[in-house]
Amino acid sequence: MGKRDRNLYYGKKLLLFLGSVFLLSVVVFYVARLAPGDPLVSYYGDRTEKMSPAEREWAMEKLGLNEPIYVQYVKWLENAVHGNFGISFKYKQDVIKVISQRMTNTLLLGGIGFLIIFAGSLLLGIFCAWNEEKWIDKILCRLGTISSCIPEFWISLVLILIFSVTLRILPSSGAYSTGKAADIPDRILHLILPLTVVSLEHLWYYAYMVRNKIQEEVRADYVLLAKSKGLGKKGILFGHCLRNVMPSYLSIMAIAVPHVLGGTFVVESVFSYPGIGALSYESARYHDYNLLMILCMISGILVIFCNMLSQIINEHIDPRIRAREITDTSEVTDL
Repeated sequence: MGKRDRNLYYGKKLLLFLGSVFLLSVVVFYVARLAPGDPLVSYYGDRTEKMSPAEREWAMEKLGLNEPIYVQYVKWLENAVHGNFGISFKYKQDVIKVISQRMTNTLLLGGIGFLIIFAGSLLLGIFCAWNEEKWIDKILCRLGTISSCIPEFWISLVLILIFSVTLRILPSSGAYSTGKAADIPDRILHLILPLTVVSLEHLWYYAYMVRNKIQEEVRADYVLLAKSKGLGKKGILFGHCLRNVMPSYLSIMAIAVPHVLGGTFVVESVFSYPGIGALSYESARYHDYNLLMILCMISGILVIFCNMLSQIINEHIDPRIRAREITDTSEVTDL
């Protein structure tokens, strides 16, 4: 791929990314403000019920909510370009400060969970493919199917009942005990149950993909040729099949990032884990527009980026896709 083609390729991706983010911001901004509810309750609490019409008008003007939505959006966009995303109505702080206080917890839970799912599903898929149609493979397939079909909130409640209420060996909520924010062993204890739920919910889904893809490769013609040359099962599986599966697996796991992140949001709510998920629920519940806007944008940008990354990986795996896209782009440019 020449320099001109490369510039066109990545330029198109960048424009598509920016356009998608802009469209996302418009949709989120309008949907949030058109949703039923009173945003003044988030800022003023119970005092809102005692406000006179004049006081409500003053309060709406103070928060910048008395103007048409398109005017509010233009002002928000101008401020956002300069790094000012407004204050949280509920917390009375800059939204970036509020999010930064919770972001570390979500990255810790989601990051470790993603690594466990990434490595665990790969190893489990290889193990099942190696023992195809044996009793251990059949048992794991059935157990994995059952675990992936059980809702996350139900698994969470069962684990809390067993390990927190009955056995009392693991904490049922929070990211750490009071006054132990810097205590690593205490943080690990609080992560065990949430990580277990996140892993169980997603592990088999991706392990089953790996298992099926390896089985497809095992049945390919080049494997029969390798067997005829005397190459053993181990050499074929790890030297050929797994190497051909890995690019597709990396592409799938790129898409899985927002999928796993969405799972952590549910888990955070059940375990009262102070992360972005619980914060998103609060911002939607209390109509905390500025906070909800940034949280939705962060999640949306992550989804868009990961999907584009997956597409780029696929296009580099199969040059025919990239060549066709470059040709289409060149034709449009020439016109």
